[in-house]
Amino acid sequence: MYYDLIDVKYEHGYILEVEFVDGTKGEVNLEEYAKKGGAFSSFANIDFFKKVFIHPELKVLTWPNDLDIAPETIYAMVTNRLLNQAI
Repeated sequence: MYYDLIDVKYEHGYILEVEFVDGTKGEVNLEEYAKKGGAFSSFANIDFFKKVFIHPELKVLTWPNDLDIAPETIYAMVTNRLLNQAI
């Protein structure tokens, strides 16, 4: 699927540079997730946030404890458009 992530790099703060299998690249700012609380309360610790990786099978942004964000959401943020499916 073209939402599959193939690369992620931590930039600074809550900004990540990502690349998708279709060649789409860009930066996403996930600072709002740190403010959501709940499962994302771990993001308040920037050292935890920096541990982001791409799940080898699911191809999604993942953090320790299996915390992840749907790749469609990240794709929409990078391309600055809404997708036809629920995000």
